[in-house]
Amino acid sequence: MKKPRTLGVSFQIFVFLLLSLAGAGSHAQENSPVQENASADNPPSRVARISYLKGSVSFQPAGHDQWSEATLNFTVTTGDRIYADKGARAELQVGPYSVRLSDRTDLTITNLNDEIMQLGLEQGTLRVSVYQMPSGNTVEVDTPNGALTLLGPGAYRADVDPSGDATLVTLNSGSLEITGGGVSQTLQAGQAVKLTGHDSIQALSVPVPRLDSFDKWSEERDQRISSSASARYVSRNTPGFDDLDAYGRWEEVAEYGPVWYPAGIALEWVPYRFGRWVWVGPWGWTWVEDEPWGFCPFHYGRWVHIGVAWGWLPGPIVVTPVYAPALVAFVGGPHFSLSIAAGGVGLVAWFPLGPGEPYFPWYHCRTEYIREVNVTNIRNVTNITNINNIHYAYRTVATTAVHSNVFNTGQPVARQVIRLTPQQLARAQVIPHPSVNPTVRAALPGKPVSAPPVRAQSLATASRALAGTRPTRGQEPRPAPLVIKNPAPAQHSVRPPMSNAAGTQPPSGTALNSPLRASPPGLIIRSTPPPPRVPFVEQRRFMSEHPGRPLEPHQLENLRAGRAAGLMQDREFPPHMAPVPRARPAPPPVPSRQRKP
Repeated sequence: MKKPRTLGVSFQIFVFLLLSLAGAGSHAQENSPVQENASADNPPSRVARISYLKGSVSFQPAGHDQWSEATLNFTVTTGDRIYADKGARAELQVGPYSVRLSDRTDLTITNLNDEIMQLGLEQGTLRVSVYQMPSGNTVEVDTPNGALTLLGPGAYRADVDPSGDATLVTLNSGSLEITGGGVSQTLQAGQAVKLTGHDSIQALSVPVPRLDSFDKWSEERDQRISSSASARYVSRNTPGFDDLDAYGRWEEVAEYGPVWYPAGIALEWVPYRFGRWVWVGPWGWTWVEDEPWGFCPFHYGRWVHIGVAWGWLPGPIVVTPVYAPALVAFVGGPHFSLSIAAGGVGLVAWFPLGPGEPYFPWYHCRTEYIREVNVTNIRNVTNITNINNIHYAYRTVATTAVHSNVFNTGQPVARQVIRLTPQQLARAQVIPHPSVNPTVRAALPGKPVSAPPVRAQSLATASRALAGTRPTRGQEPRPAPLVIKNPAPAQHSVRPPMSNAAGTQPPSGTALNSPLRASPPGLIIRSTPPPPRVPFVEQRRFMSEHPGRPLEPHQLENLRAGRAAGLMQDREFPPHMAPVPRARPAPPPVPSRQRKP
């Protein structure tokens, strides 16, 4: 395979030329109800990754009423819900955090972006490991008996009984603030407290329970991350970087710097071929790789073919890596499709981006996002070619094509690849995205399953003073201190079972009268979450005008307000090519009029 050649126009020129493209999104917002907020108008840089599964784990994407099997490497974001059944465990990696579920645990990702991770724990056992707390970030765990704000690095655990009547909060390390009913209390490492009640909250200090098998497993997972050798080359805030240790090797390459080579792959292996396409909002078409290590190298950096092997370039180590759904370019166009497709079934084709090749998002974003997703994901970027004359190194040697019905239903790709000839590839044009809308099946991580034993969700603010948009930390109205009765000595005990018997009286403590009633099993929250996701089936109705592209923010806002979505307003690069008009049969000749003699 050819080695990527050096490209010829500076990256600054590349960004300048992009202004006319991304600027269209800014112009589009002028006549929409969405406010001019650049950071809110971009998709989040931070996502969660399903990094470990054991037993039966179910998943419900935001905007869906259908549950499915959870699968490794699926992208998790705001509004998604996960349930670990009896005997099951699950883990989510979220940049500087890890979130782990024990069995019979129901967890919702209430909000996840570059500044906040807000989790809703309806029932079960949750451990959160905070490796670092970036400046201005918030980590919140909401329970039926109080909102828990994690204040710094540490290991935190919350156990919510099945009835939602009691929550046991344990700090092995770190510190957190408990908020509920207009009151708050800070706990430090080595403390544990049992919270009961909803509108009238009671708190009882208890001995810190001894570590159980779930705690020990979580500590082993933390040790795996902290000792990873790949942290020398990849930001620790990149989900899945620790998997690279066991599944490949690092080498220094003079032209590129550190390169990671996967081990045990087939000779015909090509990036973005052994997996499937799914639909994840707000990014739309998203790649899910089959290999267990297949998250980090397919959403960050670039792939390069050196000699006879594919290697992955991580890019420079940055504080906040920018997630991309798939670092590929799509190809198609009317000449390409008509020359290959048969029986009315279209084709979708794509190839991996090489070093120095710009990534053009197929979803709504602004100029600074396009710059960041390229600069932070390419090592030593100094030259990128003219926007209208990009040399794609792997377009003719690593393109993967499938029928559109394989693509839009989320089927595995590798078994259904269509081989393309050089002549067919020569007729292909680079396009912004496939003109294919997803089916419901493509929006689910696994096979559909029956709903697990979970309750409908409800939320109540922790106090009237903290309702609404969360103020900057340190500037919030200060609630009254929460008095915890019966402080226990700092010793370990057997972890007490969480009672769920009807009529069980909570332990004696200080009753806290809340101005708001959170009807069980509602969660008490401190930070106001974003509005619910517009249902997928509703969004899909309005994708026909521009198939294959997610709806833009002003369209989603219109749907939430009960209005029609309206037209998409962003321009795209490269522009869609006009379809080749079908040849129509020539009309019969019109007989000439003859004069009567």
